[in-house]
Amino acid sequence: MTSGLTNESDIYRIKAELLLKQHSANGAEAERRRRSAIKKAPEQDAKSAELRATLNLAWLLASRGRRDEARVSIVEIYNWLTEGFDTDLKDAKALLDELSNLL
Repeated sequence: MTSGLTNESDIYRIKAELLLKQHSANGAEAERRRRSAIKKAPEQDAKSAELRATLNLAWLLASRGRRDEARVSIVEIYNWLTEGFDTDLKDAKALLDELSNLL
């Protein structure tokens, strides 16, 4: 599994973050880049990067009132990951719980 910032998925994700920091109106482009990060991660066997990108996408979707879509995106990867309850997975669980409680 690829780790750190050595994969394209993380680069797409970070570019999305920078776009949002520049201006909140960049949300559509940030969403597109986050989805690109999620799509690229499996090509690089980078589940951790895929989880980070999915979390970032879910936070963006939730902040834009798209909570159901955010929850579904997290559930898919969370259910796939069956080991390694590291920080990213704990963050996914916390956000998933929060989004589920808001329904």
